Amino acid sequence: MEYYAVQVWTGHEDDYAGRLAAAPGFRLDGVAVPKRALVLRRRGKTFREDRPIFPGYVFVASEDGELDPERRWYMKSTNFFLRILPDSSHPKPIGQRDRAVLTHFMSFGKRADISKVLFNEQDRIAVLEGPLKGLEGCIVKVDKRKRRAKVRLDMCENSFLIDLSFETMERPAKGTEAGDAKP
Repeated sequence: MEYYAVQVWTGHEDDYAGRLAAAPGFRLDGVAVPKRALVLRRRGKTFREDRPIFPGYVFVASEDGELDPERRWYMKSTNFFLRILPDSSHPKPIGQRDRAVLTHFMSFGKRADISKVLFNEQDRIAVLEGPLKGLEGCIVKVDKRKRRAKVRLDMCENSFLIDLSFETMERPAKGTEAGDAKP
């Protein structure tokens, strides 16, 4: 299965994906907008919000590896369309490296939830589970107060930073087992 990257108006990824999935020749599961859960704090209140991992991009799957002219016409005529990468008149599927990044985030379902991490004695991050798992070498900055990690991703020949939320797990105290509880 091949994936094509479609650039759309930022903030309208879900609108475009919904309209395109309803068009003939497209399936709902063939149009993807990978999302991430972010922990935000406004006015002293903490809440979760889902945001696109790749703002301004929608990914369209093709079983046969080709985008026929009719499907391209539907993609171009749908509101909020900008272009198909790398060129709308000659679209090419995303490369193998880009597909690996995309499938990493799509493997978590509709959204990549919050990662669970530990910090060692040297204050280095160790990812236990979640979307940060496997991206440890791409982490550029960690903000413990906001509980976010900035990750550098390379996609469609561009390098960009995204924030992913994490939850810090407590280390068991030295000399005690994880299952032992002190009264």
